[in-house]
Amino acid sequence: MPAGPFPPPPDPHRPPPPYADVPYTDPRAGVPYAASPTHRTYPWLPPPAPPPPRPHRAPRHAPLGRHSDLRRLRRAYRWQRRTATLTALGYFVLFLVLSAFAPSLMTGTTAGAPTGLLLAVGQVPVTWLAVALYEATARRRVDPLAELIRRQAVVDARREAAR
Repeated sequence: MPAGPFPPPPDPHRPPPPYADVPYTDPRAGVPYAASPTHRTYPWLPPPAPPPPRPHRAPRHAPLGRHSDLRRLRRAYRWQRRTATLTALGYFVLFLVLSAFAPSLMTGTTAGAPTGLLLAVGQVPVTWLAVALYEATARRRVDPLAELIRRQAVVDARREAAR
């Protein structure tokens, strides 16, 4: 058919041209292309080309979250909590059990005072002992590991900033 003064009628099977001057950006691929978006109603249009993959560099060291020092820190902190908690609560539960099931022992006298009163007053030093155990294990086991992990995190942050 010869080209005339009138444009050819639009093809009803082709998508309309884009309505904006800006090319359409496919939200899934993130790349712009000049045609209108591909839809399932137009299966003959090829999908947009995927963006080229970014170069991936493997880290030279294990990531911090899977580091063995972090596991050791968790284990040390768990041991510290259990030791202090069992010291304080264990003594208190012992006091309650003796009060409930051995009233004759608790009402008896030891060194001129009732045994129950001596055991109740002894709760204060046992609580101080639990706090002292908590601090000692923190200084000996937990704090050095935490400091090591802090230093490694700073080094890791500097490495990432340098990339």
